[in-house]
Amino acid sequence: MRMTANAEKSSPIEVVVVVLPESSIMSLASVLDPMRAANRVAGRPVFRWRLLSADGEAVKLTCDIPIPVDGRFSPPLDGDLLLVIGGFNLYRHAGKRFLAALQECARHFDIVAGIESGCWLLGRSGLLNGRKATAHWEELEDFSQAFPGLTVIGDRFVTDGKYWTSGGASPTFDMMLHLITERLGPALALDVASIFVYDQMHSPTDVQPFVSLGRIEARDPELAGAIRLMERTLERPMTVAALARRLAISQRKLELLFARALSISPGAYYLRLRLQVAHRLVRDSGIPMRDIALRCGFDSLSAFSRAYRREYGASPLKMRSANRATSSRAEANSLPPA
Repeated sequence: MRMTANAEKSSPIEVVVVVLPESSIMSLASVLDPMRAANRVAGRPVFRWRLLSADGEAVKLTCDIPIPVDGRFSPPLDGDLLLVIGGFNLYRHAGKRFLAALQECARHFDIVAGIESGCWLLGRSGLLNGRKATAHWEELEDFSQAFPGLTVIGDRFVTDGKYWTSGGASPTFDMMLHLITERLGPALALDVASIFVYDQMHSPTDVQPFVSLGRIEARDPELAGAIRLMERTLERPMTVAALARRLAISQRKLELLFARALSISPGAYYLRLRLQVAHRLVRDSGIPMRDIALRCGFDSLSAFSRAYRREYGASPLKMRSANRATSSRAEANSLPPA
């Protein structure tokens, strides 16, 4: 491989970043800014990158900001690292020609990474066949169903040989720090993290949580532990008293933790968490409503429908129907046959 862990003597790591319309500016920044910061810290170009689009034209991101690019993504291309960033409506932005270019160009890079919906493109191109991969946690179920030949896991990012996948903007930042650690050394990676006041570097095998707790884990570890326990028991929700016993604290203390930090009771938060997960499954999957109800801890479809209607103002069936009319995220990530 061209890349080396010697930041002082190695030639720059050659990177091609392919960004598609309707991608997240945070995912793009999580790729570009760690490389920029590494160059600054090293005092010389340890990364050199080109930004490309499918057609060579500027790319409009989800925030409606147009991003100029250096050219069109098409063979021949080679380098050390190929990063493909995707977002919504992939079927509009990446057809057969794009997939063919991806298949051809991937052969000439040491590492090929799919970021956010970019993992769908790697999957659709066949590059991930027989490998481990991840996707954004909202899409893990659909991703697994779409590509049964993959081992889909819910880690923050996954590295399997030369193919890497990342499920979101923050995991992508972790992935770039992991790359810097491997190729340029842990000291440089730590310096880059420090520039962004990023004090919780994650490993690839850290799972993607339903809830991003931020500083809560350090400030209120018992509260964080309660939320993580709730996440693990969505299918079979526990009583508040049982939660407190499992956490080895009193029920009164558990109630005070939630009241002080979140202004909500633990029971109400637990129900809201279950409904939020159900809401994503209603919108973004074709899973039958009865299965969603069971998966989110409701013992009957009628109980689920009543709770869902109270929270979202419409029945699950009406919500799914309305969402399909405006194109669900799952449909947006379904590419036409290659």
